[in-house]
Amino acid sequence: MQLTVMVDSRALAINVPDDMLREAESFFDKMDRDMDGGWQMGPEFIESPDRVQRCQIVANKLLVSLSGANETLATLMAAYIVARLPGVSKVQIDTAGEMLNTQFDVESPAPVTATTASSTTGGSDRRRAMARAGQEVGSVYRSGRIWRFTVQEPGGRWAESPPFESEVQAQEARLRVVKDRYEAILQGRSRLN
Repeated sequence: MQLTVMVDSRALAINVPDDMLREAESFFDKMDRDMDGGWQMGPEFIESPDRVQRCQIVANKLLVSLSGANETLATLMAAYIVARLPGVSKVQIDTAGEMLNTQFDVESPAPVTATTASSTTGGSDRRRAMARAGQEVGSVYRSGRIWRFTVQEPGGRWAESPPFESEVQAQEARLRVVKDRYEAILQGRSRLN
């Protein structure tokens, strides 16, 4: 089985051997038990991650494995996704730190996302709000010796954040802005699209 992994505009093909799917099942079960207690997914703590959210968490681990050139772990994380989402062909990993924005293409009429996989309206609204908040706050970037991010204002115009001395400070500030935007969307101060 081959899984196409999209990281920004790059496509990577990871070959997942059939025997790995069988032999790693006990490891996958342990991963599921670890996630049973809940998981921090961006600014939101998900108490009971569903199947798609678990794969979003693992996709984030896959991204870290690829960044560290750990091919064995990357293949193992890809195998988890293939085992838990039958028919998956592609994963588009969100690199802006919003795991809930990671999407999967499954051999079906529509891609499976956390929004479409949810069976409860409240959970779906929270996921849409998180996705929208993540889209309205840009990624952290370096500009000379400072770090910034952008925020979409009403009317669609983008504004830059204040400057930060380190990437860590900028990431922390960005996370606070995403959280504030998410809460504003949920409280109805901003309409969900």
